[in-house]
Amino acid sequence: MSSDQSKPTTQALYERAPSTRQTVKFLTATTIGATLLFLSALTLTGTVLALILATPVLVLFSPILVPAGIVLFLVFAGFCFSGGCGVAAITSLSWIYSYVTGKHPPGADQLDYARMKIAGTARDMTERAKEYGQSVQHMGQSDSTTTRLTS
Repeated sequence: MSSDQSKPTTQALYERAPSTRQTVKFLTATTIGATLLFLSALTLTGTVLALILATPVLVLFSPILVPAGIVLFLVFAGFCFSGGCGVAAITSLSWIYSYVTGKHPPGADQLDYARMKIAGTARDMTERAKEYGQSVQHMGQSDSTTTRLTS
């Protein structure tokens, strides 16, 4: 026979029962959870009652409150946009200062590469324009010479 079957039922249940520490943890968690659930229900009830009581006041004052809210929103948006532009300007100036003083900020290699590429393209275009101007001038001289000969 196995050892479980030889023990009385009450002793087997006692061995499987949770410890005192586990019981205290469970009771504490249950108490805190119930308290928070009660507080959230109380807050929801208070919010609904406040909304019910404030609705007539909001309807009466809406011709004043709506434009005031729009103005406040626009003022807030303007300050945020202005602050963002200021931060962007300070960051740009700081980067330019670091670049000019030779501290090699992030992206300086890309800027140098783009500057060299643009300078090379500008040099090529200048040479092409000179060549084109010379060919047009040469064609103009040859055209004027042939018209003089034919006349």
